[in-house]
Amino acid sequence: MAIVNRRARHEYHILETFEAGIMLTGPEVKSVRAGQANLAEAHCIVRNERVLLIGCHISPYKPASMHNPKEPARSRTLLLHKREIQRLIGKLREKGLTLVPLKLYFNERGYAKLEIGLARGKKMHDKRQALKERDIRRDLQRRYKM
Repeated sequence: MAIVNRRARHEYHILETFEAGIMLTGPEVKSVRAGQANLAEAHCIVRNERVLLIGCHISPYKPASMHNPKEPARSRTLLLHKREIQRLIGKLREKGLTLVPLKLYFNERGYAKLEIGLARGKKMHDKRQALKERDIRRDLQRRYKM
C-alpha cells in the first residue's frame, strides 16, 4: 500500500525523482503499513548535509502509543548516498527549485521508501491548463469506452 501526495503533482512541475530510505520507529512502520500517514503538508529540506522530511503526519499506532509516545509530525531523516545529497544541494541552489515528497511505500524487501521529487512551482495558469487537459483526456476515455 502506497501513500501518495496528490497535491504535489498539481502544484509542482516534477523535474527529477529520487528514491530515499526513511528512518522510522517500529510503531511508525506499523502505522504506515496501515495507511495512517499523510504527505499533503510535507516538504523536504537539506540541513547540515542531511535531508529531512518535515511535516509528514504519521498517526500513532494505538497498541504501542501508550508505552513510547512520539510526536506525529516530527522531522524524519531521509537516507540517501552522499553523492546524491551533494547533487541535490547543487540543484536546490537554483532559484525556484524545492524537494517535494511524492510517495511513501514499502519495497519488495520490506523497507520503507520515500519517492521525492525535485520540483518547480506551477503558476496559476499552469494549474488551470493541467485541469483542462485532464478533463479532455477523461472525456475522450469515456467516449472510447462506450
